[in-house]
Amino acid sequence: MTLLSRAIRFVVSLAGVALVTWAGSSLIPVNATTIGFAYLLLVLVIATIWGFLEALAASIVATLSFNFFFLPPVGKLTIADPQNWIALFSFLTTALVASRLSAEAKHRANDAEARRQDVERLYSLSRAILLIDKSEPFPKQLVRRLAEIFDLPAVVLYERRTEEFYRAGPSDFDGLDDQLRDAALQGTSFADPQQKRTITAVRLGSEPIAGLALQGPVMPDSVLQGIGNLVAIGLERARAQDLASQVEAATQSERLRTILLDALAHEFKTPLTTVIGATSALLDNPDQPLASRLELLKAADEGHTI
Repeated sequence: MTLLSRAIRFVVSLAGVALVTWAGSSLIPVNATTIGFAYLLLVLVIATIWGFLEALAASIVATLSFNFFFLPPVGKLTIADPQNWIALFSFLTTALVASRLSAEAKHRANDAEARRQDVERLYSLSRAILLIDKSEPFPKQLVRRLAEIFDLPAVVLYERRTEEFYRAGPSDFDGLDDQLRDAALQGTSFADPQQKRTITAVRLGSEPIAGLALQGPVMPDSVLQGIGNLVAIGLERARAQDLASQVEAATQSERLRTILLDALAHEFKTPLTTVIGATSALLDNPDQPLASRLELLKAADEGHTI
């Protein structure tokens, strides 16, 4: 938040106190109790919308206005009746406590909403990992989907196994290659708050397998760890699919080789059977007529040339 926006909030808060004061003293004159509740409601609204600091400033100014315009003696920052001191102190305490509780409730609601969005993004990333096809390298698709889902200007992934860098996002993210290698090899982490850059190791179990660099708003450690775990699972899944494809290709190759050898064996076996049969007949009965021997020799010759 810039100083200008903070200043505008304070001015609007004080203007709200002035408006309630004017309405309670001039437009619709009311008693001190009514205007006190109006101030308290205003402080709660400011705390709910903007936070505790703006509500604190409004409650202090409202207390002074309450004293000056509505508690006797009116027109002076003094209190004649001691009971009014108790009323004034109770109003200030109630306003501060209520605004603090309201601001804390808003802060918790914002944290819960942020956690919900983080969980939804992690779920979307997990679904994207499952749906990534084989049209291009898996890590390239992974970093692109990561940049899209988390709305990051730049994402870089260094995979230790292939020693390749994969980049995605509309912004350039150069100059951190050494840190990415260290993260993938040593499991180190690196952060540059000024450039809004974070480098973390992607681990499979306790072993780092990649380095991941993100540029964008600072993320909680739990979200970074979740992203790292999903990236590790995705890389390992892609590696398992590659191995399965290689095994399938090897199996198909072995099956083809077996079929080819069987065919070749069959092609060789048939003529050899003819030759062996003819020669065996000649050896078993060498005294058979000449015509029969010529016929057997002719069959052996034809089997040899097949």
